[in-house]
Amino acid sequence: MSFLDFFWLIVISFAFIAYLLVLFQIIGDLFRDRELSGWWKAVWIIFLFVLPFLSALVYLIARGRGMAQRQIAAVEQAKSETNDYIRSVASASPADQIAQAKQLLDSGAISEAEFQVLKAKALN
Repeated sequence: MSFLDFFWLIVISFAFIAYLLVLFQIIGDLFRDRELSGWWKAVWIIFLFVLPFLSALVYLIARGRGMAQRQIAAVEQAKSETNDYIRSVASASPADQIAQAKQLLDSGAISEAEFQVLKAKALN
């Protein structure tokens, strides 16, 4: 294999992986979009497999702005849920924290040593 063959193998591999990333992003966006009917989602999926590059390009041009907005909304929702969870855990009383740790211990999610560490943190 010559250097030129190896170079083109790398370029084509990169392009293929980039296309797969775009394809998965488009499919994820299709299922995230609540305004698009199931029939239109099916049509987009069919076109993505029949005419992959052309339909991906058309999708990005036609629905790219909405795609970005849906991604931002999903990230903000995840961040909000994470912050709510952190606030609920931080504002829990030591007794609540110990009870939660005991539930984790009973379910087998944590070991006895980890339970003791959580218990000590809650009491301090």
